Amino acid sequence: MRKTLLFIIVITASAVFILRLFYLQVYNSEPYSIYEDNAIRKVFTYPKRGYIFDRNNNLLVSNQPSYDVMIIPGLVKELDTLEFCKLLKISKTYFDNKIERTSRYSRRTPSVFLAHLSKEDYGFLAEKIRKFEGFYIQKRNLRQYNTKIGANVLGYVAEVNRSNLEKDNYYSQGDIIGKQGVELSYEKFLRGEKGIKFIQKDRFNRDIGSYNDGLNDKNSIPGNDLTITIDSELQQYGELLMSNKKGAIVAIEPGTGELLTLVSAPSYNPNLLVGRHRSKNYFKLYNDSIYKPLVDKGLLSTFPAGSPFKIVVGLIALKENIINEKTTILCNGQYVYGKNKKSMKCHCGGGYRNIYNAISESCNSYFADTYRKNISQNNKISENFDIWSENIKSFGFGNYLNNDLPIGKKGMIPTSEFYDKWYPDFRWGPTTNLSNSIGQGEILVTPIQLANMIAAVANKGFYYTPHIIKKIEGISIPNRFTEKNKINIEKEYFDIVEKGLSKVYESGTGKFLNIPGIEMCGKSGTAENFTKINGKKTQLTDHSIFVAYAPKKDPKIAIAVLVENGYYGSTWAGRISSLMIEKYLKGRISDNRVEKLVINKSLESEYKKPFSNKPFKINKQ
Repeated sequence: MRKTLLFIIVITASAVFILRLFYLQVYNSEPYSIYEDNAIRKVFTYPKRGYIFDRNNNLLVSNQPSYDVMIIPGLVKELDTLEFCKLLKISKTYFDNKIERTSRYSRRTPSVFLAHLSKEDYGFLAEKIRKFEGFYIQKRNLRQYNTKIGANVLGYVAEVNRSNLEKDNYYSQGDIIGKQGVELSYEKFLRGEKGIKFIQKDRFNRDIGSYNDGLNDKNSIPGNDLTITIDSELQQYGELLMSNKKGAIVAIEPGTGELLTLVSAPSYNPNLLVGRHRSKNYFKLYNDSIYKPLVDKGLLSTFPAGSPFKIVVGLIALKENIINEKTTILCNGQYVYGKNKKSMKCHCGGGYRNIYNAISESCNSYFADTYRKNISQNNKISENFDIWSENIKSFGFGNYLNNDLPIGKKGMIPTSEFYDKWYPDFRWGPTTNLSNSIGQGEILVTPIQLANMIAAVANKGFYYTPHIIKKIEGISIPNRFTEKNKINIEKEYFDIVEKGLSKVYESGTGKFLNIPGIEMCGKSGTAENFTKINGKKTQLTDHSIFVAYAPKKDPKIAIAVLVENGYYGSTWAGRISSLMIEKYLKGRISDNRVEKLVINKSLESEYKKPFSNKPFKINKQ
């Protein structure tokens, strides 16, 4: 009986053991993975990041060799910490924090322990790295910016963060990724594809050569070179003109939608965000609360559109038959409206105004009256306002423009629903928001939206989506950049408005901004500028705005200039727009006196007013 029981136990145990092995091998086995084999060291080889050229094939961004100290935390043995820290010129605190951080990420996966060794430090460390198990040196490319301009355009690269790792499994701890500008927008083209080498280790954890004679290794694939639409000479000139000023210059080629310049002032040298001092320099720029050099003001600054907005108000009124070429009003220096006889001031000089001199001399009364009649027709206020709002948006206002830039703001073009919520207790009408007619009130735009608007006017009714990519090595650019965005306003109305824009330089607000030999069309403007000081809403000096295109026949450049706290539109923004247009079309400047005046003008005292405890006077305009 005992023998039988023992026999049954042995047979049962054997059967269980055999079935378990069968299950593990047939049903629950995982294929062998070279990536999980602890006897094989994985070394990534990093590709050459793509170069960036400007529209004239000037090299803007390339690479330089860099060396990173890598760590595999699970392989780190006891070491002379003080000697190691002295070799790397790091503190014991940095060492401990990095060990803890990389171990938490993965004990088997390589991570960057210290990035961007200099050639001298690399040469010194390379002789002794074998003493420190779990550490090795890896060569990779470091970005090199062959220019001091266009930092907001080009962007920079930095180490991936947790969010990057979670979104894209291509990256590993310590990898670099594009941040801001072209480096971010076209990261997947610029980065290329990493390669990998598998190194066989012996039982003492020493490298003994390539695994499987290198048959499993993968070579890295270089990134694509890019040609961007920016004219680096014009960009440099724009940044020079904006010296000691805040604001933006956005210039577009109307016939293609290509961005010629995207100046954000003040800017910084892009090489400040390269190498081991990147973090220190970044936080210095980030903490500059007055000038905010890291903020791309061409894409992110929103402000009232001011008088350039009268262009689209006039075009829509022409389309809706609210006005025509012969429509006139008498301006007496103010526009009186509403039951309470409120008034909107006008600085055009007064007299009878039609569409031509209302544009050229920027008559508030004419466009206020036009707007009021447009919104009031047939007493269908909400319906009329929404039609007006959609027409405004057709010029690219109130949206992101579907461009290839990594950042931006929509701005604000209100709807009837907005005012229903804003004024729930009474029936609002066109006199409630009459300031919309002159680009104030709730209207908010960005400089790139203004540049896109004037490009559409230059094209007489359409625009191409503004974009910064001109060519990707071996790849076609997206179709959306070559398709027309049509505006539902007849060409004849653009012809009417163009006469007014041309008169701006003949007898209007820009009559002293003419360039010999170039027929230009443009519009000056100011935007009210409010800020909070000690919790109180305070008005500061107005922003100076100017939009223009040239030549009048077959335009080659459309431009929007914003100079923060820059007084009247023609004062500084107008001068800058004329200089930029002449520089682009002629390659030289005819009036060096004006150029010198603009370059030497500093508005620093204006920008420091809100940060000063001293009282100051508001600039009355």
